[in-house]
Amino acid sequence: MALLFVIFIALLILGTEVGFAMIIAAWLGIELKTDRVVDLVMLPTSMLSGIGLYALVQIPLFILAGEVMNRGGITRRLIDFASVWVGRGKGSLGQVSVGANAMMAGISGSAVADAVAIGKAMIPQMTEKGYKPAYSSAVIAAGALIGPIIPPSIPMVVYAQMANTSVAKMFMSGLIPGAMLALGFMAICAIIGRLRDLPAGERVGWGARLRVSAGASWALLMPVIILVGIRMGYMTDTEIAAIAVVYALLVSFFVYRTLRLADLPGLLVSAGRSSAVILFLLAAAAPFSWLVAESQVADRVVEMIHAISTNPVVVLIIVNVFLLLVGLVLEPLPAMIIFLPALIPIGMELGIDPIHFGATVVINLMIGLITPPVGLLLFVVASISKTPFVQIAREVLPFLAWSLVVLLLVIIFPQLTLWLTAGL
Repeated sequence: MALLFVIFIALLILGTEVGFAMIIAAWLGIELKTDRVVDLVMLPTSMLSGIGLYALVQIPLFILAGEVMNRGGITRRLIDFASVWVGRGKGSLGQVSVGANAMMAGISGSAVADAVAIGKAMIPQMTEKGYKPAYSSAVIAAGALIGPIIPPSIPMVVYAQMANTSVAKMFMSGLIPGAMLALGFMAICAIIGRLRDLPAGERVGWGARLRVSAGASWALLMPVIILVGIRMGYMTDTEIAAIAVVYALLVSFFVYRTLRLADLPGLLVSAGRSSAVILFLLAAAAPFSWLVAESQVADRVVEMIHAISTNPVVVLIIVNVFLLLVGLVLEPLPAMIIFLPALIPIGMELGIDPIHFGATVVINLMIGLITPPVGLLLFVVASISKTPFVQIAREVLPFLAWSLVVLLLVIIFPQLTLWLTAGL
């Protein structure tokens, strides 16, 4: 088993893509397996079974809905909505950026998509008003990590399939932590705004607020439809994903009128590429995960953790420290696919609720997106603002600290993730 991971890590160091590295390592693991002969047909068969699940249909559907809404004029409307409601105090453009990101999170579910959409609009505006480009970039990166925590969330769909648990419950588990992150980030922006004497926003009358809110209402209604549909049990997860696509198309074509039929091929290709990457990783992980399970790695890890503690909170802290270290070098989805087959049984063995466990895992790995040296969101905003990575990494530290506080609170108080799942 150790050889399997050695081969996998060696392939990553050589620059092999994660999916291909898992397939090659699994193939060599099967060939070199000495305790019993395994037919190589196991490799393609397990790959197909890994993605042959009806529930995975919602991944490309949610991605397509996000693509349509991102290109359908929604970003500007959400920024305007956030501006008229929270854009008055010192440093308020930071709060507007976080608020717009939080609202985008309920539509796209992609941290990178949110960072690009909001960053391209807000970073130049913040810089023009006297904000440091590094700080503006850090605010956008921090706000964007909320995307995969508030439903809809692709990482939560992936976790639900790997852990054989409810997607609806996973979606609801992220609402309170996502709100805590957003409110904390906005408070940090307010404090920094006062300390640095950043410019305040203009006061807006109630008439302007109502006009802007009316213009953004169609965009804001989509996350409401998703949440109500899930919470009230009116629709299945896959039905909600399909409805999200239809709603996004109707609003973009007939209400905002910002899309044309000629835009559809590009949207479908973009959504198809993003979906293919995720589904390929899931397929590649299947034989790799099977070999990990066959070697009883999870049992050995459980024994090691038992030797330290059997307290669920202590165990969750240990697991999360490990995942925080993993997040320093790996992006969230590859990290989930590689390590969750060994970590999920640990939670089950110790009686940790799988929804609570999954929520902590997703929040943890999203934090990795703003953690150097491989904080993907930091690189994304650095490319938008043309600002050195190191400067942005320094400015993001207060937001990173609050993210870790929220993660610790979620670990200690399971009801922060479980309260809204009751009755589902």
